[in-house]
Amino acid sequence: QVQLVETGGGLVQAGDSLRLSCAASGRTVSSYRMGWFRQAPGKEQDFVAAISGNGDITYYADSVKGRFSVSRDNAKNTVYLQLNDLKPEDTALYYCAADRVGMFDPFTPSRYNYWGQGTQVTVSS
Repeated sequence: QVQLVETGGGLVQAGDSLRLSCAASGRTVSSYRMGWFRQAPGKEQDFVAAISGNGDITYYADSVKGRFSVSRDNAKNTVYLQLNDLKPEDTALYYCAADRVGMFDPFTPSRYNYWGQGTQVTVSS
């Protein structure tokens, strides 16, 4: 089993930055594709970003391209999401997820096997 814990969320103003962390425990996730999703109140869960096991391939939602950056430190079993130039529409609960296989599309939540509890990001205008 893999446990994922997200940290780093908070209340910020538009234009500010945050760095989210997702620490994995239970087993190493260095071969897992890792993804970030978010869910705003009353809305569906949306894909944000994903990164391959060795970090050489990244994926981003169009809405965050150029502002968010996903990275990982396999020595620390941790994945990061850097959020820059935050906008009020980025307000959501941000989840980290792990995909054991990593062979299919990274955009669909059902592809992921393990999920964290989420960290709240709130952006005021």
